[in-house]
Amino acid sequence: MRKGIVVDVQAAAAAVSTSLRRAEQQSGFKAMRVFLGVTGAHIGSTNTHAVVAVRDPSNVISPDDVARVIDVARVIQLPADQEILHVIPHHYIVDGTEGIQDPVGMLGRRLEIEATIITGSTTPIHNLVRCIESVDVEADGIVLAPLAAGRAVLSSAERELGSLVIDLGGGTTDGAIFRDGRIVHSSVLPVGGYQINNDLAYGLRTSLAVAEEVKIRYGSTLDTARRGERIQIPAYGREEAQDLERYTVAEIVDARLAETFELLHADIARAGFDATYSAGVVLTGGGALITGVSELASEIFQAPSRVGAPDNLIGLADAIRSPSFAASVGLLEWGRDQLVPAGRLEASSSRSFDGLRAWFRNFLP
Repeated sequence: MRKGIVVDVQAAAAAVSTSLRRAEQQSGFKAMRVFLGVTGAHIGSTNTHAVVAVRDPSNVISPDDVARVIDVARVIQLPADQEILHVIPHHYIVDGTEGIQDPVGMLGRRLEIEATIITGSTTPIHNLVRCIESVDVEADGIVLAPLAAGRAVLSSAERELGSLVIDLGGGTTDGAIFRDGRIVHSSVLPVGGYQINNDLAYGLRTSLAVAEEVKIRYGSTLDTARRGERIQIPAYGREEAQDLERYTVAEIVDARLAETFELLHADIARAGFDATYSAGVVLTGGGALITGVSELASEIFQAPSRVGAPDNLIGLADAIRSPSFAASVGLLEWGRDQLVPAGRLEASSSRSFDGLRAWFRNFLP
């Protein structure tokens, strides 16, 4: 993978196979279907509006009317190499009355929808699906990674008031703005933890493997770094270790993080969503573990900031209650809601759903 894109299908498939088999061995369950988190610079979002006439002669809005207005919202001009990943309703409008979350059963002649459409490039999405299908599992759905991360770390109040979720991944930095309980905008930058490793390797004259370890052990922002503290790290091409000030590591990490946040802030401002996250910024992903990252985000986005980790977990809670697993836990929650709708999980008595219920309950109450 590079910047969220599969660049070697065979190598990616081998990595997926190894991880999948280990997960199956540890959980005792055979994986047949998966939900995929997708990211990358090819991801885009746009807001749309659609309207239909209510068909019922008695003017009662039915689920079919809702399905039709969502289908109409999907009719947008897209390049030939783009496809729609999500159509996410903000709210419905019935005969001019706005802010309706569920119009089914209401009386009205005209049904409108305001929605966000998430799109992605067909080629990288299909290459990702090929990696999964090559290890004999089926992709049941493709989910925008920051959408999944927000599902895992945001409270209902934060989703309603307006929050910005920033997923600091290895190859990308994903931003998603939630408001009124829905995602209203997404941004993906092709920079992430790998660029920090690359900067450290170049600046400290060491290997990428050592740079990754230095970032994990000593990485911080300038506000939290102390001058005078010395560390020793392996030097590239030499047997003896090099002695350097830890503050130097902070200077490199801080510069790259600040640049990434500024690029994301500018992208959000261009889309017209600046200052719409009154509940603050929530940081997830492996990069959120860097000391001081929350304070730096608050300074650049001019909003309160915190590091978000999945909560309300059982079973392997200690192992996965980390910002690094936010998107993964969010995918679990998405799968629970989409694959097994409310009520079906408890009502089903078939062996397949009994097994699925037991598997979900290893992680989610």
